[in-house]
Amino acid sequence: MTEKQAPAHKRDMTRRKVVVAGGAAVAAVGVGGGLAVNAFAGETTTDASASSSATASETCYTLTSETTEGPYYIDADKIRQNITEGKEGIPMTLELKVIDADTCKPVKNAAVDIWHCTALGVYSGYEAMGSGGGGGGGTPPSGAPTDAPSGTPTGEPPSGGPSGGTGGGHSEPTDDERYLRGTWKTDKRGYVTFKTIFPGWYQGRAVHIHTKVHVDGTWTDAGYEGGHTCHTGQFFFDEKSVLASAKVSPYSTNTTTRTTLTEDTIYPQNGHTGGLLYLKYDKKNIAKGVRAHLTMGVAPDETHDSTDTQPSTSASPSAS
Repeated sequence: MTEKQAPAHKRDMTRRKVVVAGGAAVAAVGVGGGLAVNAFAGETTTDASASSSATASETCYTLTSETTEGPYYIDADKIRQNITEGKEGIPMTLELKVIDADTCKPVKNAAVDIWHCTALGVYSGYEAMGSGGGGGGGTPPSGAPTDAPSGTPTGEPPSGGPSGGTGGGHSEPTDDERYLRGTWKTDKRGYVTFKTIFPGWYQGRAVHIHTKVHVDGTWTDAGYEGGHTCHTGQFFFDEKSVLASAKVSPYSTNTTTRTTLTEDTIYPQNGHTGGLLYLKYDKKNIAKGVRAHLTMGVAPDETHDSTDTQPSTSASPSAS
């Protein structure tokens, strides 16, 4: 585990090793297309050279907001770009660029993790805790409890279990499934691409994807080892895209009440800086597929492993 007593910028992850199927070597992914050095088309950056008053202390790109890791992270994801594993849903390509927020230089050879739920709100590794409508959990109970405890509680407070707070409440996996999870390597321009499906939703959260960026580790034939986590965050989807997806099967069978983006307790409500993705899809037929992209501005020399972040308001225990 991370040593909490060390300064944030010096905290390293313990040996982080992920297994590549068949022992194949990891190769960097290249994203074609002549995109700008410091951002995707449609994104904006601060050009320090354009202002005579710019100083060395001014940042080149807004630092992407840190958010909670949530209870369903598994530090043993597969090294792969296609994380679908045949799960049903709207096909989605997720293109990310990782840059140093201070210099705008690409962060190459970083290990980028992503993980998210199915169209019905279930996470692999935690199927027993699934809360998506039709995917486990069902409608939450209503009404007041009949046998409410009384008196002063005794003993030590409980530890572990899901938490919507700082991310310290990790839940141990309940199964060996690992669909919709994966790790891949940024190329020399800082790009990484994943193939997945449009995520669904579950009780208490807006539609989202989790991410971590690890740097200063070593890529081997076995996977990625060592280093530290410089960014822990989440990606979000605008309401129009989610409403469009809800009309498509199997999303249309998810009976769980949706939490909108403005209601979400984790999303920082600050647009693309907070992880809101840029999306492209056929407005008349989102089922054809979605292309999502975002540039992440990170601080490679710092450690942000979710222990230093808090949501805007408290979330329900299983809603991260």
